[in-house]
Amino acid sequence: MSKPLVAIVGRPNVGKSMLFNKLCGQRLSIVEDTPGVTRDRLYAECEWCGRTFDIVDTGGIEPRTDNEILLFMREQALLAIDAADVIILVTEIGTGVTAADQEVANMLLRAKKPVVLAVNKMDATGATDPGIYEFYALGLGDPIAVSAVHGHGTGDLLDACLEHFPPADADETDVDSIRVAVIGKPNVGKSSLVNLILGEKRVIVSDVAGTTRDAVDTRFENKYGKYIFVDTAGIRRKSRVDDRVEKFSVLRAKLAIERADVCLILIDAREGVTEQDTKIAGLAHEAGKASVIVVNKWDLVEKETGTMERMRREVLRDLSFMSYAPVLFISALTGQRTERLFELINYVNDQSAMRITTGMLNNVLADAQARVQPPTDKGRRLKIYYMTQTGVKPPCFVVFCNSRELFHFSYQRYLENQIRAVFGLEGTPIRMRIRQKGEQE
Repeated sequence: MSKPLVAIVGRPNVGKSMLFNKLCGQRLSIVEDTPGVTRDRLYAECEWCGRTFDIVDTGGIEPRTDNEILLFMREQALLAIDAADVIILVTEIGTGVTAADQEVANMLLRAKKPVVLAVNKMDATGATDPGIYEFYALGLGDPIAVSAVHGHGTGDLLDACLEHFPPADADETDVDSIRVAVIGKPNVGKSSLVNLILGEKRVIVSDVAGTTRDAVDTRFENKYGKYIFVDTAGIRRKSRVDDRVEKFSVLRAKLAIERADVCLILIDAREGVTEQDTKIAGLAHEAGKASVIVVNKWDLVEKETGTMERMRREVLRDLSFMSYAPVLFISALTGQRTERLFELINYVNDQSAMRITTGMLNNVLADAQARVQPPTDKGRRLKIYYMTQTGVKPPCFVVFCNSRELFHFSYQRYLENQIRAVFGLEGTPIRMRIRQKGEQE
């Protein structure tokens, strides 16, 4: 049985994201006084009184709007309400009951789901503000006074949610799940790809750059395995990022790379590899993440014989530091070759977790030295004693030698290529540390 799901909903700017961060104990959702900062559904795991459950933060619900983004936000909130076991309706004491609050409450009553009413921004301690009694008018039962800033009342709020949970069962865990970060420039089709994979409008898709702001986690399971897909905000050049919210979004995208097992680096087939694509791919490479280079919008490219192979060579030339990464040409619009993504994700994840015995490594090392002698300098020759693997994700190797100075970068690259030739390690960077004889750990 899956974990219970609690959805946090309400009109814009009542403190939903701050409450979400307080309940999950992490700053996952961007908090800003500007309405409409949260757009997609953002999930996190929470624990209370021995029960583990998921909570989902949603964008503010504007009952009456013609704005495209606000309509999408409302649609995302409705999807969260539909999937939730319990709904927390967040209101605020400062404005009292508004017409928007009443409309959202009516929407929840029609959904026939358990609702817990939270009155936020009750920051003062001591006597309860009598204004809280006004919220009985929403017809959702007893309002619970909370302060998302200080954490007051959050225990009572979670106690009320627990009362509506289904009986405890063996909760699903994410131990076997592969965390996949979808990264790239704005408007290369990251959200479209995630929606296609999940078979639902999970994240908002728009031609307006910067639509995705939070790094949105979504669990997904199919015949290939269990995954957590993370749709990230498009990473623009630093000189173009002047909005405070967008700075947070880019930071979230970089954190998503750090947390990922595999990165899908999306590139627009019409533009090819740009300077910004190179920088984004560099983030995944430097973080040591298994990667797949995904060339999207392939359906929009005019093709002739050999077009794909020619572009594959161009991509690997422009991303020469990631020559180990497989390249896949897809269309998130038509679904062309997207099924192949799962095979590649599993493959590069397994490659990055590969362990090689010291004996096998040193056989490869001996053959490599027999083919190409280690370099010399002023009569001194580099002596390599042995090599061992010290870690995975990415594979890390330590090479013990007589002199670090004699170990030229080009010979290090040669050894790395020999290891790849024998063991594969496709799709993952390799880390190699040089240790000199007598050097302290």
